[in-house]
Amino acid sequence: MGEKDADAVDMIEAQWRRERPDLDVEAMAIIGRLGRLYLIAGRQIESVFGAHGLQRGEFDVLAALRRSGEPYELNPSVLADTLMASRAGMTGRLDRLEKAGLVRRSADAGDRRAVKVALTDRGLELVDVVVTEHVDNETRILAALSAPERKELDRMVRVLLAGLGDLD
Repeated sequence: MGEKDADAVDMIEAQWRRERPDLDVEAMAIIGRLGRLYLIAGRQIESVFGAHGLQRGEFDVLAALRRSGEPYELNPSVLADTLMASRAGMTGRLDRLEKAGLVRRSADAGDRRAVKVALTDRGLELVDVVVTEHVDNETRILAALSAPERKELDRMVRVLLAGLGDLD
């Protein structure tokens, strides 16, 4: 790697190698770069949602409803499970989205004790606009990689995730 390819993690790695030459800090450097990637890309991703008055979690709800297919409705517990969110956190998201006119809650016709959450027409229009911008943004974020490099990165991340197991 040339000097122009060096990044902030290289300096940290060099300092640890100097101070603790007994440690193999390769893993620390890789995880450090992944963490920096998460923070930098996360800010760019959040900016797309913010431009539409949404937080990431709110977009996630709208997107889950949209990709569920017509009639674009799910019950809150399915949404919470799908998005790995707490029931309380989901209630807060749904309250904000309902107040904004993007979703509506209604009694489940099959079980009057249950509730369904559905996209409104306004919510459907918004999520279609935002998901298009979101995909374009993520494509831009990965533009430094060639198509084969993106496939290889995807493969490697899948292997790491499989080795770590589920979030639970």
